[in-house]
Order: sequence, then structure tokens, then C-alpha cells
Amino acid sequence: MNTLTINTEAIDEAVLALLYLTLHDHFRAWKGFDWDTLNRLYERGFIGDPVGKAKSIVFTEEGLRESERLFKQYFTVSGEKPLANQA
Repeated sequence: MNTLTINTEAIDEAVLALLYLTLHDHFRAWKGFDWDTLNRLYERGFIGDPVGKAKSIVFTEEGLRESERLFKQYFTVSGEKPLANQA
């Protein structure tokens, strides 16, 4: 039986990019992703502590910049602007 080795760094990048898709209130995003992944992003300083009753996470300044960069890298076509971000 083959065991798959999961590339958690790639998953973390994808989740950080997708969090940008749910950006609201300038620095918050809905936290509907795997808890282990959110915890790794917290440990790396990209988001505030995801544990709590809030249904959203808070980006750090670095996390928001990296989230936007990854979103543009993976999910936009060259020459197009990303989503007009929410107020």
C-alpha cells in the first residue's frame, strides 16, 4: 500500500491564497479551512490565533500581503486586477 506524503507547505500557500477570496472588513477572512492549516499559518505569523468563537480570522500585515501575492500568483490571469476588495 502506498502512503501519500502531503506537502503541507503547498496546502498552507493555497489556503492563504484562498483566504484572500473571502476578505472582508479590510483584514478579516472567513475561517472555513482545516484547523491544522490555520494553526500553521498562525504559527508562521500570517494570521491571528484562529481559536475562538469568531467565524473569521484576522490577517497580520505580513499575512495580508502574502495572501494577496499568492492569490494573484495562483488565481489571476496576467494583466487582470484581483477582486475589487470589500469595504
